[in-house]
Amino acid sequence: MKVFLVGILLALGLSLPATAQQEPIRNTIQSQIDALLADDFDRAFTFASPTIKSLFGTPENFGAMVRQGYPMVYRPADVQMLDLREVAGNLWQRVRITDQAGAGWLLDYMMVETAEGWQINAVQILPAPDVGA
Repeated sequence: MKVFLVGILLALGLSLPATAQQEPIRNTIQSQIDALLADDFDRAFTFASPTIKSLFGTPENFGAMVRQGYPMVYRPADVQMLDLREVAGNLWQRVRITDQAGAGWLLDYMMVETAEGWQINAVQILPAPDVGA
């Protein structure tokens, strides 16, 4: 029984760093989505990491990439924040998005902490089973 309790306490302790960051990370992602909904690519670009900024160069290029490659993020009908996980030292926030046509999508946002706060360093579209109500 003692080993079991130590295991639970250890597991809880390991999840605390990610849990402590959950709200600011979720706020960053939601703020970028809100900026995209307003077609404010300048503001949306501020939530991208230095790596992403250097890759796309301008807010306009970034906006074009999002419109073409991530239409569900550009114009979501619904956004639900799921679990925040640490994988190989990186924090990944899982997000469920329902697009305008009602299709469900799962995305993983890789987050990095910078001097400006939490920023988005990558977004992966995951294979998703039909997401229904």
